[in-house]
Amino acid sequence: MKLSSFETMDPLLLPGLINTALRNDSDDLDDLVRTHDLDREALEKRMETLGYRYVAETNQFRPLPREAD
Repeated sequence: MKLSSFETMDPLLLPGLINTALRNDSDDLDDLVRTHDLDREALEKRMETLGYRYVAETNQFRPLPREAD
């Protein structure tokens, strides 16, 4: 599956695919977007709409903290 289709990719699959690519093939998010010719801002925005934010220390997208009810 090509990461360039991240904007229309199944939201249940996207976080896992992106994190796998980060873990296996990329030094960091900049490397991932450069390698796959992706728009970093658009990718981060899409992931945020799914409830994820990039964490540089772990080189992965992690779930956003949930707000207390």
